[in-house]
Amino acid sequence: MLCSSVSGVTTAASRPGEDSIGFREIGTSEWRITELPNYRRRVTIVHRPLAGLTPEDLLWWFGHIEGGCEVDGVTMTRYNAWHPRDHIHWALHRPGAGGGAEEGAQYRIVEAFGADRANRIDVIEDVEKLDTTGIRLVQRRLGVRHFMLEHTWSPGAEGVHYVSTMEIGSVLRPWRPVNGHLTRRVMPPHRCRAWVRHNVEEVGRLERLVPLVRGSAQR
Repeated sequence: MLCSSVSGVTTAASRPGEDSIGFREIGTSEWRITELPNYRRRVTIVHRPLAGLTPEDLLWWFGHIEGGCEVDGVTMTRYNAWHPRDHIHWALHRPGAGGGAEEGAQYRIVEAFGADRANRIDVIEDVEKLDTTGIRLVQRRLGVRHFMLEHTWSPGAEGVHYVSTMEIGSVLRPWRPVNGHLTRRVMPPHRCRAWVRHNVEEVGRLERLVPLVRGSAQR
């Protein structure tokens, strides 16, 4: 399944629960859901470039999600400012070696795609990678990786090139029954599509949110 088009940003004037930053429409991205062997699934999103940002800006953001900020005169957590409708809670479940949200840390993430309780998730993920090329979050059970979400970024002429890839299920064949449960019950196709919209919206907000928050934090 591949979907792409060119569209703009929806603002607070046309959608409740937003602020002046607004959200990108799903049509600003190209995305694909791919069914893989052994009941695995991959979801890939190629986002419209993030103008005005650098890979260093994104590294700073993911390493400094904890804390507060002000948007339109309203004080909130940075995580909630990132997606005011869908984000519920973020916590540093386990700090990295440097004591912060860097590589080696664990994040607790609670959110509901499309602000729908049926799409609510509450997970703890390992930060397997975080540097100027991207971030990789993984979940393991019995030492086996069964979920991965990777965001990769690189500089480009129009801004940061940003790609999101979610992989559900283990590559190990004995895990086929578990993979089937994950792709049918935990992240079925309709929830994957809801996640695509959610991710396009939250990534698009970084274009304006990161300069706002980083500028305030460095003053």
